[in-house]
Amino acid sequence: MKDKTSVIFGNRIDAKTIKAAEKSKRKYIKKYGDDGNADYKISFSPIDTLDFIGADNIVFGEENQPFADNALIVGNIRMGFGHYRISIAMASAARSLGYKPYWLDLASFDATGSKMIREQNDLYSLASRISQKSKLFNKFVWEPLNSEGFKKISYNAKDQKNSELLTPIFKNIDKKIPYIATHVWPSQAAIHAGMEHVVNAIPDNWPMALHLSEGAMHAVQTPFAYLGYKMLNGFAKKPLSGIPEDELKMVGCFVDHELLVDLENDNARRRARVRDGKPIRILMTVGGAGAGFDMFLAMVRHLLPFVREKKAALFINFGDHLDVYQKLIDKIDGIKTTNFFNEYGKFKEFAASIKDGDAEGIFAVCNKNIFEAVYSTNLLMPVTDLLVTKPSELVYYPIPKLFMRHIGGHEVYGAIYGREYGDATFECPTKESVNAMLDRLISDREILPHMCDEIDKLHACGHYNGAYECVKLAAGVKK
Repeated sequence: MKDKTSVIFGNRIDAKTIKAAEKSKRKYIKKYGDDGNADYKISFSPIDTLDFIGADNIVFGEENQPFADNALIVGNIRMGFGHYRISIAMASAARSLGYKPYWLDLASFDATGSKMIREQNDLYSLASRISQKSKLFNKFVWEPLNSEGFKKISYNAKDQKNSELLTPIFKNIDKKIPYIATHVWPSQAAIHAGMEHVVNAIPDNWPMALHLSEGAMHAVQTPFAYLGYKMLNGFAKKPLSGIPEDELKMVGCFVDHELLVDLENDNARRRARVRDGKPIRILMTVGGAGAGFDMFLAMVRHLLPFVREKKAALFINFGDHLDVYQKLIDKIDGIKTTNFFNEYGKFKEFAASIKDGDAEGIFAVCNKNIFEAVYSTNLLMPVTDLLVTKPSELVYYPIPKLFMRHIGGHEVYGAIYGREYGDATFECPTKESVNAMLDRLISDREILPHMCDEIDKLHACGHYNGAYECVKLAAGVKK
């Protein structure tokens, strides 16, 4: 296993940071055990929700099963819903280009590295929720950590050392299989384990050392991210050697094949609904961390009169957070919702029925199954007119968007990106500003069609083709 902690892209790391990184790795071994010599057998389990792309989940089994000749692995972790959503996009693009996608969630195993990931993810989710309740914590801890703390190259040194704990999972995986990682830990782990064709799909627009995985192809979605990683701009007090061209490519936005294949017609239906005076279909998503409840509550309350007057229809995907739905219901007297709770098949039929049909009222969706929870938003995007979201991974999806307040300073630059490309509003950080924007988008029936026009232009020039390009890079297909 080659050391990736002491020197990162030619930049030497100080002895104090290296010592701290080694201490961190020893701490997890002491806490969760040393499985460095484990022989984890690889087996497969179908993912029923993703049957349309034929994705199989990689699990531990009694004996090794062979991968398909056209295999492509999507390495990921569950951290909120974002990395799962991007992973589905990669698997979808792989299937459309003739590959058999395999799903490798490194946090899902009974292994030392997996337990390390779950512990860190729990801490991240807790801090994210606290940041929404404490302005002081958000201002002095969470915002600086997400915008500047994770940006420092010294942070990557620690992650690189910890990710060595994940290599036993890869022991019985063919190292020549194309591999796309949608979080940096699966990318670093794959490189440490000797995988030969690794693409590190970077989800954010704000360059951070957190996302560095030397030895992988770093695939970024935007020009701003490309230049930031090319120079490692701001990653240390002094100028650094950046990422060489053979490990960095700007590929475009990571979007599912299913969301692109009929996009022009989806936009045509949006324009027709909006200009014909039909209710504006508004989609809200409650993320995996469950943060931002107070703003969701304010928006739903504000939209109730518009729903009653049939000027708006509201779709809320609560993910796997039924408690958030109950909390919302308890706070709003007299609200009536049509519910799809753990009725994924029925919900799929409903989503298909409103493609050309009408939709009025408030619709609530919630699923315990993580894949159903995530993909319900994908099913709704083509048949709704406006997505209300924080500026996270959904920034890059081809649907008109209203940006509510960011969670973590790194998301600020996603909002800037969306507003500049014209398929989204600027960030609305307060209850008052987000409700004012909703008022304007409902009353001014030219703004959403304008966004649809911009999406069509972007689509025509390959702007949303990033997932396809990641597959081609992993498979060794050159432009």
